[in-house]
Amino acid sequence: MKSLHFAQAFVCSLLFGASAYAATVTGTVTNKTTDKPSAGDLVELVDVQAGMSAVAKATTDGRGHYSLNEPGSGPYLVRATHQGAGYFIAAPQGAGPGDIGVYDSSPNAPVSIEDQIIDIEAQNSQLDVTEQYVVHNTSSPKVTKSGDNTFEFTLPDGALVDMAEATRPSGLPTMAQPKQLGKGRFSFGVPIEPDQGDKMTVFQIHYHLPYTGKYTFKPTVTMQTDNLAVQLPKAMTFTPGAGAAFQSIPQDPSIQTYLLKRAAPGVAMEFTVSGTGSMPREQQQGGGQEAGAQAQPSGPGGGIGEPINQPDPLTKYRWWILGGLGVLLAVVAAFLLRKPAGVPAGAVAGTPTSAPHPATVPAYVNVTNAATSAGKNGALLAVLKEELFALESEKLSGTIGVEEYAEQKAALEVVLKRALKR
Repeated sequence: MKSLHFAQAFVCSLLFGASAYAATVTGTVTNKTTDKPSAGDLVELVDVQAGMSAVAKATTDGRGHYSLNEPGSGPYLVRATHQGAGYFIAAPQGAGPGDIGVYDSSPNAPVSIEDQIIDIEAQNSQLDVTEQYVVHNTSSPKVTKSGDNTFEFTLPDGALVDMAEATRPSGLPTMAQPKQLGKGRFSFGVPIEPDQGDKMTVFQIHYHLPYTGKYTFKPTVTMQTDNLAVQLPKAMTFTPGAGAAFQSIPQDPSIQTYLLKRAAPGVAMEFTVSGTGSMPREQQQGGGQEAGAQAQPSGPGGGIGEPINQPDPLTKYRWWILGGLGVLLAVVAAFLLRKPAGVPAGAVAGTPTSAPHPATVPAYVNVTNAATSAGKNGALLAVLKEELFALESEKLSGTIGVEEYAEQKAALEVVLKRALKR
């Protein structure tokens, strides 16, 4: 009899555990181009831990309403696809609404580059570079730029791409897969949504290059860029090329920042770096937290501003860009156990994908030394990934204060970055 009672209790506990994880995500998809409910759109529940695969699907009704059942505890994203473009939110916690805004799509939506920021580090015979593009979409009426090649950019010869991502104006980052168009020329097929106030689309490309102690960058731009900024550690040396009108600006006492205004095709922008050094990441995060609270647009469109008498012209973007890395780093950690080592940038275009929406689904590119990192840090990364995702979800749902969010995220990012380097 005791065995029977025990079996019954065991079955009940299993059923209770399963029901504890069962949850329903409901919300409304609104077309912000027309300010009307968006009917007939595909809405999917995306499992971050299962290669960004869809685990539940629904179609919005005439009121734009949808409902999805979560099969487990997540973490999940919700993706709405409208006219071929995907729009993401973090699946709400508890009974929070999963409302999503979408826009009509057009391949001809006007876009421009406000800022290109190049962060450079050098050590162990390698240059580690992160390039960030802050892209405007000022369409009226508001439409999303969509298509196979929504944004073109260039990389140095021999660059090895480690990772690429796009941060939406909503602040939610997703993986992005660049496609090679020619020698050193690449493009993203990520939809570029309309600006939301002073928040725009930010593309980031992380790559590395072989380094012998000195390297000359020869950047080119595909359209006029309001500001081209180069940042590097104090220990390294920056030398502008002939005719390149870079100006040193007092961005941060712990790093060097050089700014070139109104970069355009044909404008001299060559520069050389030498020496070795690393960015003070912990200090950057602390400075970014304060900057995020003080950030104000410096002119029409919220540009970087003039290099003279502006003590911190890049402040506006530093915390916003770094802040979006919470969800990004969580997704990276999930993929570390699945992806091979980095490959030449030229091979990225041939990377296969089985994703149902290649132009809109986050697609991880490559992570260097993934196997080694996975073997040493798999358990730690899994925990940190879930913590970062949960923290970002709390921020989006408004259940955590700004100061508490910034403090917790900065601490988690430091631990995760150290784990990724092992």
